[in-house]
Amino acid sequence: MKASWFVAAVAMIGVGASAQDTRTVTEPKIPAACVVLKAELVRVGGVDGIALADESKPDTERLQKALDGCTKGQAVELAADGGQAAFLTGPIEMRPGVTLLVDKGVTLYGSRVAKDYEVEPGSCGINAPKTGCRALISGKGATGSGIMGDGVIDGRGGSKMIRDGKVEGKTWWDLGDDAKTLGHQQVPRLIVMSGSNDFTLYRITLKNAGFFHVTYSGGNGFTAWGVKIDTPQRAHNTDGIDPGSSKNITITQSYIRDGDDNIAIKGGSGPVTNMTVIHNHFYWGHGMSIGSETTAGVSALRVTDLSLDGPDAGIRIKSQQAYGGLVHDAVYDDICIRNSKAPIQLDTNYSANPKPGQGLIPVYKDIVLRNVRISGGGKIQLNGFDTTHRIGVQFDGVVLTDGATAYKFAVAHSDITLGPGPVNFKMPGTDSTERGEGGKGTLGSCAEKFVPFPEGQ
Repeated sequence: MKASWFVAAVAMIGVGASAQDTRTVTEPKIPAACVVLKAELVRVGGVDGIALADESKPDTERLQKALDGCTKGQAVELAADGGQAAFLTGPIEMRPGVTLLVDKGVTLYGSRVAKDYEVEPGSCGINAPKTGCRALISGKGATGSGIMGDGVIDGRGGSKMIRDGKVEGKTWWDLGDDAKTLGHQQVPRLIVMSGSNDFTLYRITLKNAGFFHVTYSGGNGFTAWGVKIDTPQRAHNTDGIDPGSSKNITITQSYIRDGDDNIAIKGGSGPVTNMTVIHNHFYWGHGMSIGSETTAGVSALRVTDLSLDGPDAGIRIKSQQAYGGLVHDAVYDDICIRNSKAPIQLDTNYSANPKPGQGLIPVYKDIVLRNVRISGGGKIQLNGFDTTHRIGVQFDGVVLTDGATAYKFAVAHSDITLGPGPVNFKMPGTDSTERGEGGKGTLGSCAEKFVPFPEGQ
C-alpha cells in the first residue's frame, strides 16, 4: 500500500512550539483486513466513471454488511479483481474502530441516484432551504475509525443525476450554481463524521464531492495525513476539510484543490481549539480559512509550512454579526502565497448579504503572521467590525516579494504590530493603529515550496 506520490514525513513528535494538537501524532498505520471485497464493476473513465448499465448494480449492501461485521482494529479492504476496479455505493456508515481501506487502482464511486440519499421523499437533489441529503460516508460516534489507502473515493459531482431511472440534465454542481439565485442546494457531502474521536484519513484521494468533501464535528482527535482532495475550481461549495466544534486536530502532508475553502475551521455550535496544520500544499480554492461560523470561538491554531498556489484567498478569517465570535491565538508561520486575489483577508463582515441585528459580533485578536512571502499582487484586507470590535494582528516577517505597488490595501478598525521580522509595506487605514517597524533582513525563498499537484493515484 505504498504510493509513489507520498513522501513519508517525520513524526509530529518534536515540532515543538508549532504544535497545538495536544496529542502525539505520528504517521498512521494501515490495519490488517478483516475481509477483502473484490470489485465487480469496470471503470470506464470519463466524468461518470462507470457504464450506465452498471448504475443499477450498487455495492452498498455488501459494503455496509462488511463494515458492520468487522472487528475493531481491522479494515474492510476494497480490492481490484483483474480488470474490475470499481465499486458503486449509496450512503454507508462507519463503525467504531473499523477502517475502510481502498487499494491503489480502485475507485469507490458515489451513486448519482438522488433518491439514494433522501432524508425524506423528494428531499435530495433540489434547491430548497432544508437538510435533505445523507452523506455518502458518515459516522456518528464511530470512535477510532478511519478511511485509508491509495485508492480514490469519487463523489461524481459533475455527473448528471439519475431520477426515476432516467438521467437528468443537472449535476450536483449545477444545483450549487443554481443556489446562488434559488437558495440552498440539497446535495450529498462526501464524508461527514460527528462525535467520532480519533478519526483518521490516511493517503486517500477524495474527489468531485457534490458538496463539502470532509466535515468533522463534535470530536476529540482528528488526523488527516497524506490526503489528496481534487475537485474543479468551478464546483461551488466543495470545501476540502471543515473541522468544526472539535479539538486536537492535525492536517499534514496533504494536497488540496477544490471549488471553495481548502480548509475552513468552523466554530459554530462549539469551539475549535488545539489544531495543527503543517507541511501542506493548497492550489485553487478559497485558502486557509476560519469561518464563517465563529460564534463559539476558534483558538490555539498553528499553521506552519504551507504553500498556497493560485487560490482566490490565502490566509483568510471571515465572519459577520449573524454568527461571529472570538478568534484568537492563531499563528501562521512559514507561508508562501502566490497569484491570489486576496492573499491576506481578515474580514468581520465578509458577506455580500449581511444579517444585521444578531449581536454576534466577530473579534479577531492575537493573530500572528510570521515568515510570510507573497507574490503576484492582490488585495490585503483587515476589516474590523467597528471601533470597539477590532482586529489585532502582528506582521512579523511579511514580505511582498514583487513590491507593494502590485497590491491594494483596505484597513479599518485594526491594531497592527510590525516586526521584529522584515515588513516591506505600510497599511494606513480608517480608525487603525500601527506600531513598531519591520526589521531588516530577508526571508527564505519559496522556490522549493511550490510543487505541482500530484496527479494520478
